[in-house]
Amino acid sequence: MSHSPTNPTNHHGSVKSYVTGLVLSLILTIIPFGVVMSGTLSTLATVIVVAVTAVLQILVQLVMFMHMNTKADEGWNVMSFVFTLTILVLVVGGSLWIMQHLHLNMMIG
Repeated sequence: MSHSPTNPTNHHGSVKSYVTGLVLSLILTIIPFGVVMSGTLSTLATVIVVAVTAVLQILVQLVMFMHMNTKADEGWNVMSFVFTLTILVLVVGGSLWIMQHLHLNMMIG
C-alpha cells in the first residue's frame, strides 16, 4: 500500500499547467481593464467584453487550478462543474438583468 507520486489517481497539475493558468488569468484580467480604461468601445461592447472575460476567467480557474474535467470516472467532478456553470449563469445573468432595470428606472427625463 504505497503512495507514490506517480500514482495515476493523483490529479495534481504540473508547473507548466499552473504557469499557463496564471498567464491566462493575467491576460483575462488585463483585457477588460484596458478596455474600460481606454474608453474606446461603446458601453454595451464594454459590458460584453467584461462579462465574457469574467466567464472565461472562471473557467480557466476551474480547469487549470481546481483540475475540473469531464472524465467519466469522476462523476462528482462533472456534477460540480455543472453546478458551477448553473450558478455562474444565474449570478452573471441576474446581475446584468438587475443593472439593466436599475438603469431604466433611474433615467430622468
